[in-house]
Formats: sequence, C-alpha cells, structure tokens
Amino acid sequence: MAPVIQSLLDTDLYKFTMWQTMLHRHPQTQAEYTFVCRNQPAYPLADLLADVNRELDHLCQLSFSEGDLAYLGSLRFIKPDFVDFLRIFRFQRAFIEARAEGERLSIVARGPQVHVMGFEIYVLALVNELYFRRLTVPETLAEGQRRLEAKLALLEGSAAEAPRRHPFEFFDFGLRRRFSGAWQREVVSTFKQRVPQYFKGTSNVLLARDLQLVPIGTMAHEYLQTYQALGVRLRDHQKAALEDWVQEYRGDLGVALTDVVGMDAFLSDFDLYFAKLFDGLRHDSGDPFTWGEKALAHYAKLRIDAHTKRLVFSDGLDLPRAMALYRHFADRTQLGFGIGTNLSNDLGLTPLNIVMKLTRCNGQPVAKLSDSPGKTLCDDQTFLAYLRQVFNVPTEKAA
Repeated sequence: MAPVIQSLLDTDLYKFTMWQTMLHRHPQTQAEYTFVCRNQPAYPLADLLADVNRELDHLCQLSFSEGDLAYLGSLRFIKPDFVDFLRIFRFQRAFIEARAEGERLSIVARGPQVHVMGFEIYVLALVNELYFRRLTVPETLAEGQRRLEAKLALLEGSAAEAPRRHPFEFFDFGLRRRFSGAWQREVVSTFKQRVPQYFKGTSNVLLARDLQLVPIGTMAHEYLQTYQALGVRLRDHQKAALEDWVQEYRGDLGVALTDVVGMDAFLSDFDLYFAKLFDGLRHDSGDPFTWGEKALAHYAKLRIDAHTKRLVFSDGLDLPRAMALYRHFADRTQLGFGIGTNLSNDLGLTPLNIVMKLTRCNGQPVAKLSDSPGKTLCDDQTFLAYLRQVFNVPTEKAA
C-alpha cells in the first residue's frame, strides 16, 4: 500500500511555528519524545512494528518540495531563513527508534530538538492509519459517512437559533488521531463545501494549502515544557516562553496555551502585559466551563474588554459540546472550537488515545501538570513533585 505520509506538509501548523521559534532562540537544545498509548487497543500495537519501521524509513527519505516551501513562505509569520532551513532539512533515521516491549509499541525520538520535534505528528498519524487498516470492514466508511451527515444536519439546523453577539466558528484539529489521511481530507472537504459559514480552517497544513483553507495553530505543550529545562528559574519558565513567543511573532499567532501547569498557575503569570499582547487563550484540559469563567474573570480583573479577546476550546470536543459552550459564552467573548478525533475518526471504531510527548530536555525531565486526571506525563516523580510544589498545584492535579 502507499506510504501513510507522502508530504511533509501533512502535519499540524503549530509544529512549524514552534520549530521556527526553537531554531531561532534555542537551536542547541537536546530533546527526547516518547510515544504513549493511553487506552487499550483492539490488538497489541507491537504487531505493527515492522510496518511502523517501514513507514519511518520512508518518512526519513522525504524532503520539502519547492511548492511546499513556497506555500510556507507565503505565510506572514514564517521567516525566510526558516524556509531555507527546511529546504535542506531531512529527518535522520538514527534519531528515532521503534521496538516492541511485550505487546506494547515503544517509539522514542532523541536528539537535537530542531531535528526530532517534527516527528510527533507524523508518528501519530502513521500509527493510527496502520492500526485501522487492520480493523476496517466494508461497512466502516459507510458508517463514517452516516455520522458525517448527522453532524452536517446538526450544524444546518442550528441556523434557526437566535443569533448571538459572536459567531460560531470551528476548525479541524484531527490530524493526530485521524482514521486515515484520505478520510480526513474527505471530512474537511465536506465541511468546507457544506457549512463554510461555520467551518473556518484546519490545523493540517497540507489540507489548508490544497483546499484553500486557513491553517490554524500556535503552540503546544512541548513549547512551554521546553522552558522548564532551559536554565531559567523554574517558576519563571512560562513567562520566558511567552516572552520569546511575543518577540518571535510580534503580534501574529496570539493564542496562548494555558494548561502546562494548570489554569490557575498560568493566570498568575499571565499579567496585564501578556494579556494585552496575546489575542486569547486555548483550553486543553479540565472543565471547559470553569476554565472559561476563570479566563473571563481574569480579563475583567485586568480591565480588558473580553469582546476583543478569543477563547479557543480544543479538549475532546464534539459538535454538541462545542455548541453548548458557544451558547454559554458567545455573548461575552469571541470563540473558536478546535475539534479533533470526533471529526477525523468517528466511524464506529474505538479511536486510539495516543500521544508522543516531550519527556526530557537537555538531559532533564519536563512535565505537564494537567487540569484533567490522566493527562499528566512525566517519567520522574521527583521532578513532578517539585514542579507541583513550585506552582502550588494540588496533588490531585497530577493524578
């Protein structure tokens, strides 16, 4: 069968935006990324090992085409020297290893961060597609089409609702856990054609280019986690990361991720300076209604008009959940909804809950203290306890 990844643009925009920042500001950083499956697969992922290694071999032979580079260079926030770097870039097979550990599939990328950070999305996409190829039956795509039509009917029916101050806008964030590349393209194309008044973009850079959509994304957890190991005082790592972002993009890409050490700890660092400079905040763990109320209260405390800001929700959403959040907040602030697995992998089969997270940087552990139990990932309990103490995060936040 054709390789899963056929273009290096087939990744999320935020990989490029974080990559550029690291290349410009911390190019010497060493990093380690670890693959984890959080749920029970239908069959052992170790069965995929030979296929995964074949796909990684292929991935490391790919390079950016002149068309890819021209598209990236057309984005206002992508700088010419980064495009030049990508022109000569190629993944190094020596920096990533896949092996079986019993029934578990182990994948670790280790090396200079600017050479290994890009592996994440491709690895997740190829593992997903290889996994579902073995489970697909003729009825699978028909069920996916039926569920897609139900989503469209829900959106089209919502037009009868009373208008609110700010519009309902959602984006495709489904690349990491998609059923397949072909299915994601089918879903995104359909939403663009049928409900363009609501569907405003995709995180997938390849689809954004091919379908003439807005590429969506700013930063992910790995960006702020990296700063836990860059020599700044641990208590100040969020401020250092946000400041570097401001200096790199100078007004572009202004949505900050809030949950690397939890919303409360984030807001203690998100002072008037950052609140004015950033366009908004992204939610990715914890109760979204509680999070949104905290964000709006913070803007009110700083005397910032929340109507000039945007709250982006992206944690395990489906359309009904997104629409409930919209009804709750849409008269008070601008909103956006990044919907992932429920768009790109809703075909009646249980999706894999897989991640590939930054676990070490410059030989030191890094961690995320999530507001959602089960989302914390750190292989060093001593560092996790220290991080929790520094930011006064209760123990249950790290469960």
